[in-house]
Amino acid sequence: MVVPSLKLQDLIEEIRGAKTQAQEREVIQKECAHIRASFRDGDPLHRHRQLAKLLYVHMLGYPAHFGQMECLKLITSPRFTDKRVGYLGAMLLLDERQDAHLLITNSIKNDLSQGIQAVQGLALCTLSTVGSAEMCRDLATEVEKLLLQPGPYVRKKAVLTAVHIIRKVPELSNIFLPPCAQLLHERHHGVLLGTITLITELCERSPAALKHFRKVVPQLVQILWTLVTTGYSTEHSISGVSDPFLQVQILRLLRILGRNHEESSETMNDLLAQVATNTDTSRNAGNAVLFETVLTIMDIRSVAGLRVLAVNILGRFLLNSDKNIRYVALTSLLRVVQSDHSAVQRHRPTVVECLREPDASLSRRALELSLALVNSSNVRAMTQELQSFLESCPPDLRADCASGILLAAERFAPTKRWHIDTILRVLTMAGTHVRDDAVANLTQLIGGAQELHAYSVRRLYSALAEDISQQPLVQVAAWCIGEYGDLLLEGSCEETEPLQVEEEEVLALLEKVLQSHMSLPATRGYALTALMKLSTRLRGDNKAAILEKMPLVERGGTQDEEAKESKEAQHSEAALVPTEPQASKLLDLLDLLDGTSGAAQPPPPLEPSSEGTSVHLLDLPCVSSAPASIPNLKVFEREGLQLNLSFVRPPGTPALLLIMVTAINTSEADVTHFVCQAAVPKSFQLQLQAPSGDTVPAQGGLPVTQLLRILNPKKAPLRLKLRLTYNHFGQSVQEIFEVNNLPVETWQ
Repeated sequence: MVVPSLKLQDLIEEIRGAKTQAQEREVIQKECAHIRASFRDGDPLHRHRQLAKLLYVHMLGYPAHFGQMECLKLITSPRFTDKRVGYLGAMLLLDERQDAHLLITNSIKNDLSQGIQAVQGLALCTLSTVGSAEMCRDLATEVEKLLLQPGPYVRKKAVLTAVHIIRKVPELSNIFLPPCAQLLHERHHGVLLGTITLITELCERSPAALKHFRKVVPQLVQILWTLVTTGYSTEHSISGVSDPFLQVQILRLLRILGRNHEESSETMNDLLAQVATNTDTSRNAGNAVLFETVLTIMDIRSVAGLRVLAVNILGRFLLNSDKNIRYVALTSLLRVVQSDHSAVQRHRPTVVECLREPDASLSRRALELSLALVNSSNVRAMTQELQSFLESCPPDLRADCASGILLAAERFAPTKRWHIDTILRVLTMAGTHVRDDAVANLTQLIGGAQELHAYSVRRLYSALAEDISQQPLVQVAAWCIGEYGDLLLEGSCEETEPLQVEEEEVLALLEKVLQSHMSLPATRGYALTALMKLSTRLRGDNKAAILEKMPLVERGGTQDEEAKESKEAQHSEAALVPTEPQASKLLDLLDLLDGTSGAAQPPPPLEPSSEGTSVHLLDLPCVSSAPASIPNLKVFEREGLQLNLSFVRPPGTPALLLIMVTAINTSEADVTHFVCQAAVPKSFQLQLQAPSGDTVPAQGGLPVTQLLRILNPKKAPLRLKLRLTYNHFGQSVQEIFEVNNLPVETWQ
């Protein structure tokens, strides 16, 4: 006996009553078979019911593509019940990737020309949902006619459809400019909200439209003023705020119109002050309006007093119990801290309190803002707060916090002793999380402060005796003991507590470092060098001239050169250590250069040259004594971050090209988590050295440098693809680009 087809309500009940997924699939498969049979029979009276059941099955995630053509048949039906289900099915089952959606263009055009508002509304909804660029071009004039229809129901849907058309076909913007001016006089809030959205879209996509609509700024100001001063309305008020959705949309449009325009900004100053002072903040609707007001004030050319008011509003947001509001406040303050630094400084205690937030996203934003608030007048107090946070902060924030403290100390240190103490404390608490150049910077700092040599070596010796697990701290301590060990044994330093140290104790401590399983190869190199130097400091060995104290390194060079100079004492580690594992990690760029990128595996030996020697990429020197003259090249610039390439081809190895990548940040905010990755074709061999750091300081601070070593035995034209990832102004950025304009001197 043939089982009859189920009604929609019965189908829903049976599917919900299935105890297992297998039972659910069985019910759906049987019903889909009935639906297919009904479609084949061509039953026009029950076609919309069968399609309604199929749409429910589609919503559950099961295949329903066989109902696409039935949607087209229902749309062409004269009955409204058929059109309603047909248009709904088209919106769910069709999209731009399928050619079938183009078949409904004529049906939509015919329905838009009818005078039945319900049918026109269905056609407009479908066009704004699945309308492709071709459909939008064909139907744009029909939508324009409906913008000025007498009924607000159709006008509202026509305005929203026009927004979709502009997004799909921006060149059609001009046909919607005249109706928008008339629609601004609309009293219906739904139509007015759609109109403001349409004008916003036009201004964002067309400079001509932006100039055109700056004339209506006074009218927009009047509309918003009416909303703010109007009393309670049951139709539009939400939590005591008069239509917050419309207020927010108008504020966004005013922000676009007033940006970099003095006259428009002057017109809206009084209104923004009124909104900022009279909006009720006891409910979330008022906070939303107030936040948009703050963003508008900060984005236009507002007066100084209004900007201070906006910052104070964000400061009040920091005291809100809602975590989302506090996060929004921290993010907004981070955006304006450089332009309104003194106003944000007033809320520094509240920002510091947010560091203790258990929510990781809040504490990270608070950390970024706290680091941006450090200056020469508060560096001592802020560094103390940040060091206190470093002791208990989550592991994923320790690297950012430690690097931020070191950068702040380098820029604003009041004295050299304070600077040394700050770095030592950071190395003691989070030595494994500091930047790569921390060791080189501290040795440079200590070497240049002759009056603090005795103080530094005693502090470092005491710290090393307590803990040898923090490798950067151990390296600096070993270097300092090797350089100034004689001062350590003299026992005379007025700035520290009396400390009596014997030779045997110093040697035993360095031996402990050498034998520790936690010591890295570089750390053992520092310890061995210290032992060799102590042999001249303590007993006057005849190699004193070779192992004399390191001369002070000038800071005019790059950070890589500083790090190289500070590590020259590691005679035991004189051979270049290959960095293939790190390079392999950095160069895991899939599909770069169309899948032909060279990986960073150890390169195979090349054929012997005419001189009878083998050229190996890792055996070549890092710098050349007589570099070739190749012009530098700027390959990237965005929001103050610049990436420059400089080139050197050692004369003795013409197949080798050394590329120094230099990242410079001239913006007002630090660039953090900076990573530069590279790829080359397979015919090349590439080694990517470790960068000098992962933070590019703001306002032209010390640049981040990274060395690329490329071996080109065939002297083929060089193609280089770079991928940059970093955080800037609180946003995560990724850029992938190819450098094709390299100078011919780099490969010929």
